Amino acid sequence: MEGATMVQPSSTFVNINKKKLWVSLAIAVLSLCFVPINVSAAVRRHPPQQHHLSRKPSPKLRFGRNGEFKILQVADMHYADGKTTPCEDVLPSQVDGCSDLNTTAFIHRMIEAEKPNFIVFTGDNIYGFDSKDSAKSMDAAFAPAIAARIPWAAVLGNHDQEGTLSREGVMKHIIGLNHTLSQFNPSDLHVIDGFGNYNLEVGGVEGSGFVNKSILNLYFLDSGDYSTVPAIPGYGWIKPSQQLWFQRTSAKLRRAYMSPPNAQKSSAPGLVYFHIPLPEVASFDSTNFTGVRQEDIGSASVNSGFFTSLVEAGDVKAVFTGHDHVNDFCGQLTGIQLCYGGGFGYHAYGKAGWPRRARVVVASLEKTEEGGWGTVKSIKTWKRLDDKHLTAIDGEVLWSKKHTGKVE
Repeated sequence: MEGATMVQPSSTFVNINKKKLWVSLAIAVLSLCFVPINVSAAVRRHPPQQHHLSRKPSPKLRFGRNGEFKILQVADMHYADGKTTPCEDVLPSQVDGCSDLNTTAFIHRMIEAEKPNFIVFTGDNIYGFDSKDSAKSMDAAFAPAIAARIPWAAVLGNHDQEGTLSREGVMKHIIGLNHTLSQFNPSDLHVIDGFGNYNLEVGGVEGSGFVNKSILNLYFLDSGDYSTVPAIPGYGWIKPSQQLWFQRTSAKLRRAYMSPPNAQKSSAPGLVYFHIPLPEVASFDSTNFTGVRQEDIGSASVNSGFFTSLVEAGDVKAVFTGHDHVNDFCGQLTGIQLCYGGGFGYHAYGKAGWPRRARVVVASLEKTEEGGWGTVKSIKTWKRLDDKHLTAIDGEVLWSKKHTGKVE
């Protein structure tokens, strides 16, 4: 692994981006023919009724008795029809028998190796254009998390809605699945752009003084698919209505954290998950990130100002996205880590010989003077490759109460 070495532009780099552009343009044109277009900037979207009557109650998220909370990020599965769906961009020796089932096997391996407390799927969970039945594709894609009875959440990418379900329909299906904590949209907010804007609170260790207090906050947003503004080409972005919701939610959580019982002097750390990277990610180079950059940053062509909202809120320590499959780096800007998950799915474009990968994040608690568990002390990350040994790479401290940097 080349670590933080910048990969120079090459024919592979160019081919990936040409492929990505042509696929996106083709799908965008086809979707105009087959998918209803939402022309409203922000419409009334009432949380739907549950259609999966057998769904089991979702547990409250909280830190384990070891003082840790571990999150597995799965980016860009691009799941379609299982064993009949071929792999993309693998070595010639891997082609025979390679399918969506390789993606499923990788998730199982990661769950067994890392035993996460929570799994986040950061969009393009299915590749709707190649899926015969979007609902069945999602059922298969999320099946390993459901079978393991691990709480999980998902956001939408730019390809999830390109099959037999609309973007709204995809999110409705997701929230009805077992063990998911995904939400359609905030229950107390009727006007917001997108589907799947919500937050989750992670409580302290059972029996500790923080058992009923959120000491780690998780935010999830719909970064859209493609621009609906004719004069603005390219991908979607996080809209003002979503930013307002984030600002209000962050402020509410900050007030709660700084109020009795166990009132704290500053905000609890927050982590944000969505699909399409922010334009600010393009500011990094090989001197100030950990990981690799092997393709252009696929952000929106306009900057909606969401990064400024994150900085102003003051609680967010890291943002995690997908979308650009062969980028897997983290870089810090104005005190916030901007991280890619790295391409996970085998039906997604990639780079032959460059293993699929997943990102792991662990928040650890500090000990109190009485010997119990307190608030979050540090947030660390690493990636695992889908190779023989599930090799762990690029370990680093994303945030701590003292410093950030490489894990020694």
